[in-house]
Amino acid sequence: MPRLADPLERGRFSDGHTDYTVRASSAVAPDSFQVFADGNAADIVLIVSGINSGHLHATWGAAWRAFAPDWKVWVEDAAFKVFYTGHRIEKRHGGGDGVRFCEG
Repeated sequence: MPRLADPLERGRFSDGHTDYTVRASSAVAPDSFQVFADGNAADIVLIVSGINSGHLHATWGAAWRAFAPDWKVWVEDAAFKVFYTGHRIEKRHGGGDGVRFCEG
């Protein structure tokens, strides 16, 4: 049986090792999104809330909190790009232009 598309899924990106999926909290005016790893919605990497208010807050999944700060910034940036554009980001590249910080 074919897998049905998730209407809340915004897109995917990869760091060359793990595939990440970005999923909105709702179909209309979502206030948050979550990022999960390798198609497993239980393996939450990141939740970003406060999108509508502009008071962004990042919450990292337990298994991902200890990762390097530069990697976390890259994941946040890639997730925002996918959330807003739906374009897939294939691999992590060096550089940090366009970095968006979440207080949290």
